[in-house]
Amino acid sequence: METGTIAQWNLGNGDSFAAGDVICEIETDKATVDYEAQDDGIIAKILYEGQDAVDLTVGVPICVVVEEEDDVAAFANFTVDEPAPAASSSDISSSPAPAPAQDAKVTVSLEHILMPSARHLSQSKGVDATGLKGSGKGGRITKGDVLQAFKEGVKLPPLAVASTQTEVAPVPVPVASTPQPVSASAPTSIPSAPSDVTIPSITASGTFTDIKNNNMRKIIAKRLTESKSTVPHFYASTEIELDNIMALRKTLKAMDVKVSVNDFIIRASALALRDVPEVNSSYINGQVRMSPSVDISVAVATPGGLITPIVPNTDKLGLSDISFKVKDLATRARDGKLAPEEYQGGSFCISNLGMFGINEFSAVINPPQAAILAVGGGVKKVVVHTVYDENKEEQEQPGVRNVMTARLSADRRVIDEPTVGLFLSALRYYLNKPELLML
Repeated sequence: METGTIAQWNLGNGDSFAAGDVICEIETDKATVDYEAQDDGIIAKILYEGQDAVDLTVGVPICVVVEEEDDVAAFANFTVDEPAPAASSSDISSSPAPAPAQDAKVTVSLEHILMPSARHLSQSKGVDATGLKGSGKGGRITKGDVLQAFKEGVKLPPLAVASTQTEVAPVPVPVASTPQPVSASAPTSIPSAPSDVTIPSITASGTFTDIKNNNMRKIIAKRLTESKSTVPHFYASTEIELDNIMALRKTLKAMDVKVSVNDFIIRASALALRDVPEVNSSYINGQVRMSPSVDISVAVATPGGLITPIVPNTDKLGLSDISFKVKDLATRARDGKLAPEEYQGGSFCISNLGMFGINEFSAVINPPQAAILAVGGGVKKVVVHTVYDENKEEQEQPGVRNVMTARLSADRRVIDEPTVGLFLSALRYYLNKPELLML
């Protein structure tokens, strides 16, 4: 956290408070948190409120607190000294810059007296500008000198056209013809500069509304832009059948145990991360850091933006514990009541859009984490099992299955393709045998 906004003051000037009282509410990049008093005191002066309390830097004083009520009046007109603005380049030194050393005298031949841009301009106008006084190095004539001459109405001589005669050896012809005199054609006139063209204005129909981003959306935009531009993403997808999970959910529901498909996915991901710990890593300060614990962040949509509360030690929790924890975190996330330690950190992230009818999608990695799993909804598909199982007398027949697509976005600096393959294989194995998730 680098900046914060004071969303609301719960106390005013002259109000007293005790240790533990909420003085104000601070809107951070992820949630709105209460600012609690550490000791007893009285607010003598609120320094920032309203529009002045937006995007305050961490460490900036926000109010004056006194111990005695008699001291409140002394701070009635108290103001915070604003930090001096950085001096502009023009204010760094008031003295004129030292004059550069005079260039050594350079002799320029008449052939090269015109700068290339000046030569092109004068030739396009059909005039000879070699007689102008040049302001360039060594007296060379610049394009600005030619333009200034045109502006001041200086009459320049026409450009001379050099005529060359080439001697051609006589060629015998059957009939001698009398050579006709050849007259040199006058220089072709160069059209003047095009006149100004008026471009008609275009008025678009319809109306629009500009919506100002809150702190959370600003941070999300900044971090995701940084992620896509600096983290080398690569993607791998797998299809997982959900029929066994749906059957187990039906059995658990009859026992009054309610768990969602997302709870199964979180539990299976935690076990897969335990089996393939290379995916449970982060990229920090140019080094790969493997996390000793499996802490899965679950993406939750809130009115202010997307937030990823953390389920700590996910691999050590059962399905019911995961279900209760996710529901509690999601509810408090939508209410903006999460503590910073509940959404900062995490070793792996899961984003599930299946409940919105999305079949598959690609998620953006949340740095410094090295991977994120994007989960789509189940779709009815005809599945043909081509793997031969020699232990079965009758092989499994083709049929319609409920199939889910899971796509892993991984940081190539941390995880390679074979490691991603191992993780997705482990994830598919656990979800195909959901009874293992009950252990």
